Amino acid sequence: MATRNRRRAAGGESARPGGKRSKAHRTSWRSRVMLGALVTVVALPVSLFLWGYVEGDGMEVLAPQQDSIQHRFFPVPCSQDYENYKKFTGCTPVKCGRAVTDAVVSLQEAQRLLRIAEDGFSLGSSDGGASIMDLHTGALSMGKNFVNMYRYYGEKIKEIITEEDFQLYREVKLRIQQKIAQTFDLDASTLYLTKPTFFSRMNSSEARSTHDEYWHPHIDKVTYGSFDYTSLLYLSDYSRDFGGGRFIFIDEKANSTVEPRTGRLSFFTSGSENVHRVEKVSWGTRYAITISFTCNPEHGIVDPTWT
Repeated sequence: MATRNRRRAAGGESARPGGKRSKAHRTSWRSRVMLGALVTVVALPVSLFLWGYVEGDGMEVLAPQQDSIQHRFFPVPCSQDYENYKKFTGCTPVKCGRAVTDAVVSLQEAQRLLRIAEDGFSLGSSDGGASIMDLHTGALSMGKNFVNMYRYYGEKIKEIITEEDFQLYREVKLRIQQKIAQTFDLDASTLYLTKPTFFSRMNSSEARSTHDEYWHPHIDKVTYGSFDYTSLLYLSDYSRDFGGGRFIFIDEKANSTVEPRTGRLSFFTSGSENVHRVEKVSWGTRYAITISFTCNPEHGIVDPTWT
């Protein structure tokens, strides 16, 4: 991997990945998109004796940080949401639920992705507690707004994010796509990467704008429309690198949570059967990647690349 230059570079214009020129200096992101992208929700009682334990606050832990999990799947009844959307045979969810695995991305790969995130966020971040970096659109948090980092930093950005970085990102995305297809009995070719897909960094800084309020409950299918399957890949460890910041499925009788672990993949169907949120981070820094898929090819996006 090429040596990275963490210094800020000024000016210049470059093509964004995929060879298309960015149209705007500042990237326009709606508050609802940012809020939704940073968090996710679910509902359903799961067998305690099979999968997890219950903490003192009554929260069922589906995936403790200290456990190394090959694969755990928690089925939930599909919501009626999908009746209101265009259906795609062989892809629209008929088997719904949430899953966790530590066996798709290696620790070394997760650490490399963390370095990409750290280098990217060294160029810019939010004034508040939540920052994003989107390798597809170039959107990067900057103060209370966003900039297109490919346009803002020009050719210098290639010293920060390399083609080798993009290649790792693409390989990990493909494995996640295949794992989702395998779990939900789909043909992987029917799944299309969709936006927003991004790195996130959360800390305990006070929120400065609505973009920083990542802790609100939401439903991905409602927030984004295109989402059918959502995944989160964690790049840091709960209770070691940060406090709080657990991913919480909001269930009818009792909430349940996934504790982040470096290299851990959590994924689920995106309808209201999986309402979710993220706890406020109380200390440290939480890194993750949100990678989501749609059944509608019209909402698909291409992989980022410099070539």
